[in-house]
Amino acid sequence: MKHRAVLYGLMLLASSFAASAATPVSETAEDKPATSVNAHDIVAKAIDHWRGLSSYSEMTMTINRPDWQRSVSMMGWTQGSEQTLIRITAPKKDVGNGTLLKGNAMWSFAPKINRVVKIPSSMMGQSWMGSDFSNNDVARSDDIVDQYSHRLLSQEQHEAHNIYVIEAIPYEDSAVVWGREVLRVRDDYVLLQHQFFDQDDLLVKQLNTLSIKTMDGRPVAAQQRMQKQDATEEWTEIIIHNADFDIDVSPRQFTLSNLRNPRP
Repeated sequence: MKHRAVLYGLMLLASSFAASAATPVSETAEDKPATSVNAHDIVAKAIDHWRGLSSYSEMTMTINRPDWQRSVSMMGWTQGSEQTLIRITAPKKDVGNGTLLKGNAMWSFAPKINRVVKIPSSMMGQSWMGSDFSNNDVARSDDIVDQYSHRLLSQEQHEAHNIYVIEAIPYEDSAVVWGREVLRVRDDYVLLQHQFFDQDDLLVKQLNTLSIKTMDGRPVAAQQRMQKQDATEEWTEIIIHNADFDIDVSPRQFTLSNLRNPRP
């Protein structure tokens, strides 16, 4: 879920979704932003807030296009900042399809061909499962933390919460796609919005939180939508039905063997 990100939404999936190692927040930091706002810490904590030390979630992803709509149900597990497993549970024709993330590496499994395939770097910009999330979105959620500088643009008030508007600009040597990103994060570390700008500073796509619910004792972005700026009828929505955090997850859950042959 970095935080990738889901994570945020996918790790955002499980926020989205997780991936590469996040820059740790000081152990002496409190659970809410200090009076002197540290933009980097807010972004890091927003990702850690979703992911926890480990997590399990059940969710639905709906992909909408002008002439069709498709929904899939999924289960997701995370362990730390580097391991995520996502498995499809419906519809029947897609049951068993899965994605495994370990660090920056990504594998997929399709029962129809009975093969585990490692996703090459040349395909990381392509669509993840036909959605408006790319493989990079899912696999590099933590890049927003350790490969960007962060600046607080403004603070807002909404429904008794402080909202922090933060600009993230990649370092010159960062291997990232975007020219800059802008996040709106609530003071309880719920991500409200995430905007992605290209190298010409044009807004390409935007992730919006549509609803927030309490799950396992913490507020969670329960419904999020990723939408392209130039195609308003094309979007992908993630709905989290339930989530458990800081649970015991066996290390074997995040193996290629388990990706192919799930064990109870």
